[in-house]
Amino acid sequence: MTIPDKTRIQSIDLKVKDLKKMLEFYSDMLGFRLIKKDNTTALLSANGELPYLIKLTEDKNASARIPGSPGLYHTAFRFRNRKELGRVFLRLFKNKIKFQGFTDHIVSEAVYLADPEGNGVELYADKLRENWEWSATQVVMDSLPLDLSLITSELDDPEVWNGIDKDTDIGHIHLNVSDIFKPEKFYSLILGFNVTNNSYPGALFLSAGGYHHHIGANIWNYRKGAAYSGNTAGLSKFTINIPDRDYINSFAEDAGKYGLISENSDRDILSIRDFDGINIDITV
Repeated sequence: MTIPDKTRIQSIDLKVKDLKKMLEFYSDMLGFRLIKKDNTTALLSANGELPYLIKLTEDKNASARIPGSPGLYHTAFRFRNRKELGRVFLRLFKNKIKFQGFTDHIVSEAVYLADPEGNGVELYADKLRENWEWSATQVVMDSLPLDLSLITSELDDPEVWNGIDKDTDIGHIHLNVSDIFKPEKFYSLILGFNVTNNSYPGALFLSAGGYHHHIGANIWNYRKGAAYSGNTAGLSKFTINIPDRDYINSFAEDAGKYGLISENSDRDILSIRDFDGINIDITV
């Protein structure tokens, strides 16, 4: 079976030490809209409706993530066009938010930063899909300098701010891993994503439906012996939406053989772990 073309990254769950500070970043600064909040948890999305894109759960006693351990490299929020990316970039710039880089990936234009607790964030807009270049089954990507004037050139109303564009979603998630062969085996051979680029040293990119990538993985920051823990601050899990229950059932059998299915799996959510122990929910 082929993984459904409309497979997507639905959401991320982050364990945080300071919910107020994180909400100031994701809601007040980036403009995600609050769906629901209680004393320890907040759900956010671009349109203010479920399903959520971001779940923040506060645990003031959570230990810090072990440096170099598998887990989140960055969450990549995708804007529907360059104009909306430019709008958020200018808002962050005017509020003196620190950036980590600006990159032309040939398939997309991206801005990099981190949230207040160090979780990586990519903000990006795709270039026209018909202009992407492919070499056999490999999409051509690179990390070239980005001319910042490009991402603001289409913004004819720079003073307008009504929150993040309501069509913004999670285009992909990028993970730190301990061994580049582990994500290839799990996300490609078991889960069924297609490898779209393995030309970057120490990195791997996979997708469904001919997208440039829904999942990225790298070993660039890995420190030998460092292990993932969903109980530390940072990524506690992410959710993949695969709109085909028969397909989910088919790979669940393989995941079960490797002991990768969590005990709390139910009919509507299949909870699994990759070979680094990173928690993933699969929804239909």
